[in-house]
Amino acid sequence: MPAKEKTKKSEKVKEKVTKSVAKTTAAAPQTSPKITDSFAAPINFYSAILSRNEAVKDAKRLKNFLELRDKYVRKKVLFQDPLFPANDSSLFYSRTFPLNFEWKRPSEICDNPKFIIGGANRTDICQGDLGDCWLLAAIACLTLNEKLLYRVVPPEQSFTENYAGIFHFQFWRYGQWEDVIIDDRLPTFNNQLVFTRSGHKNEFWSALLEKAYAKLHGSYEALKGGNTLEAMEDFTGGVTEFYEISEAPKEMYQIMRKALERGSLMGCSIDAVVPSAQETKTATGLVRGHAYSVTAIEQGSRKDCKDMKVCLVRLRDPWGVAPSPSCRSNEWTDLATSEEHKQKLQPIQEGEFWMSYENFQENFTKLEICNLTPDTLQDDKMLKWNVSVSEGRWVRGCSAGGCRNYPDTYWTNPQFRLRLLEEDDEPVDGEKKCTVVIALMQKGRRKERKLGARLFTIGFAIYEVPEEMRGNKKHLPKDFFLYNASVARCKNYINLREVTERLCLSPGEYVIVPSTFDPHKECEFILRVFSEKKTTSEVVDTVIKAEQGEETEEEKQFRAIFQQIAGDDMEMNANELKSVLSNVIAKHKDLKTEGFSLESCRSMIALMDVSFIDGSGKINLEEFKHLWNKIKQWQLIFMRYDTDKSSTISSFDMKSAVTDAGFHLNIELHNIIAMRYANEHLQMDFDSYICCLVRLEGMFRAFKAFDKDGDGIIRLTIPEWLQLTMYA
Repeated sequence: MPAKEKTKKSEKVKEKVTKSVAKTTAAAPQTSPKITDSFAAPINFYSAILSRNEAVKDAKRLKNFLELRDKYVRKKVLFQDPLFPANDSSLFYSRTFPLNFEWKRPSEICDNPKFIIGGANRTDICQGDLGDCWLLAAIACLTLNEKLLYRVVPPEQSFTENYAGIFHFQFWRYGQWEDVIIDDRLPTFNNQLVFTRSGHKNEFWSALLEKAYAKLHGSYEALKGGNTLEAMEDFTGGVTEFYEISEAPKEMYQIMRKALERGSLMGCSIDAVVPSAQETKTATGLVRGHAYSVTAIEQGSRKDCKDMKVCLVRLRDPWGVAPSPSCRSNEWTDLATSEEHKQKLQPIQEGEFWMSYENFQENFTKLEICNLTPDTLQDDKMLKWNVSVSEGRWVRGCSAGGCRNYPDTYWTNPQFRLRLLEEDDEPVDGEKKCTVVIALMQKGRRKERKLGARLFTIGFAIYEVPEEMRGNKKHLPKDFFLYNASVARCKNYINLREVTERLCLSPGEYVIVPSTFDPHKECEFILRVFSEKKTTSEVVDTVIKAEQGEETEEEKQFRAIFQQIAGDDMEMNANELKSVLSNVIAKHKDLKTEGFSLESCRSMIALMDVSFIDGSGKINLEEFKHLWNKIKQWQLIFMRYDTDKSSTISSFDMKSAVTDAGFHLNIELHNIIAMRYANEHLQMDFDSYICCLVRLEGMFRAFKAFDKDGDGIIRLTIPEWLQLTMYA
């Protein structure tokens, strides 16, 4: 990893970010009836809502399933899932399909249905008429690791003992294991399963697993098209690696071999030349845009030439019935050292085949590996990793600043402090370093497909924190990123659910800045940091604090003006305040504004009135003085950020403006401000800007009034809370 780049304050850093596109695999076999037309999504619209679900222990989740199952067993009633009903809403969201599917339970499809026959294996996954080969390739890989398989597919389920039409499966979701409960009604046409099926007509674990995964994402259609890594992560909670095979390292074959030895899941595919709903085959018979599972790696000497090595890769096609491609190899028989070994190597049915590693490199374009731990596949060392998980979100107009190519907004992205405290045991290139694996994952995009959501192009960069800025939790400002280069970053911004990078850094304090490639892309994310040694990782946040300004106006002159407008009672109502402020603001020709609305003036009075509990609806001289001084100060700040003289400032600049005004807020409050006060173009006019600052000022004053002992904690009764919020 290069040392920190030294830059002068007068010299801006020119650091551009590039992006690449990860193509999804969505090919489906062309059987009749066809349901492989592309599903047209609505106009892209997505609003991220941060959801913080507490982790539930496995025993508790299992108890819930058992209690529900036993309840229906006692009632002698078959379970019907109300959250994933047996109708079209669970199938498609973008259109109504012309065929009439029938939802049937396995006992209505065949005699003697079984959950698993003779152990789950890769022949139990045959793709139906849905473009989810990426998912099925991951399931096929899952069957190679029995421990992993039965974590996802609890085996104590059947159609005989304690049967009540209810089943459950478990998936890793953003840092926790989630139990998904379903009924066993499956979509059929002409009494045949429409989607995934087993090679045995009376075996149903794979079809039910697919249904549970569809429920997790809202519908079957949501599973159309994807990358195998996504499902692999949901089955393991592992760490992903993505390779463009044309750019893969020389030791790629050994990496693949070691991955299978360590229980990693692995898939591959060939990018489609032109995106299409129809399958396109290569000259060898392989399918573009289709996901294959890597099920074995084997090497040895040729029988006819002991000095020549043969390196083979065994692949499985989720279709399960497609003929083997012409580039297949029969040399696997030469590698068998015994009859038992031969049985282990033998391809199972059509759809599985061996090919030479050279042909594999020539034909396939990408390789996806999901490792159970961050251990590198390039050596034999196994480590115990420390991991920290942080949640965050990019909010349009506030904390969705885009990549480094957008310097005016990049600094507004969420920031995470990373403190590397201990060096690795082994030096790297003669230097003691700290190895970390950074994994940035965007959340919920597949589930929101029905709203037009697609995977964003995401990535991250890491900056070393200067000595003088260490130890605090302040958000690094715009100037820092203008004059400092990153010390490390992901290779590319890419439209994958997770971007992962292995880095070696010197001990010290760093800031990780995750971002979308373009600004204004709204999404939740989690950031995982794996380290060989002890580290700390936390979101950059600051304590809420208001700094009060000093009054500088001439007392006597101000009192005379106020008394002239307010009258003998020396109190000003909303109409009087509107008149005064609008007249004064109108004199500022460089500020194009229609003044303040009556509602804005009512808010100012409500929030500046320290006696708001009595609801007087007026402010006195002292309160007006404070308000007037603040407005003048805030106007100067507003004009500073109104660089194009449009009498508006962007919601991104509002973060700086609020800080300049003396309010040090956490990221969540900045997000709320952007959502509450910015217009549809993410701009704030002067009226909205002042209203926001007045509200902050007033609420700090109200909090201080209630905080009698100054410990930063207040207690309100329901009537007090309602009086405060309803009036404010």
